[in-house]
Amino acid sequence: MAVEYVVVGEVGDLESGQVMVVEIDDYRIAVCNLDGTYYAIDDVCTHDGGPLDQGQLEGDEIECPRHGARFNVRTGAATMMPAVVPVATYPVVIEDDEVLVGLPA
Repeated sequence: MAVEYVVVGEVGDLESGQVMVVEIDDYRIAVCNLDGTYYAIDDVCTHDGGPLDQGQLEGDEIECPRHGARFNVRTGAATMMPAVVPVATYPVVIEDDEVLVGLPA
């Protein structure tokens, strides 16, 4: 599958342990900084559609603020009930201090 990379910010925009949301076309993506490594996942809990960016990022998991479902931001895997379906993940690259997220072309 072809991927198109889109600039979503700069490295200094997001401190370690923080999450920011970007909206690109029909995508709402949570970009997470884990100790300088960036990950991107859909910003929608697969259990009830809640906004994951509003939850706590602890280690490599983000918790949905509505019912406590957890997702691994590296893999998208649902790691705690009530969610059982993973969230989509997107590749992230850093070029010249810009953070780019890869979306299906």
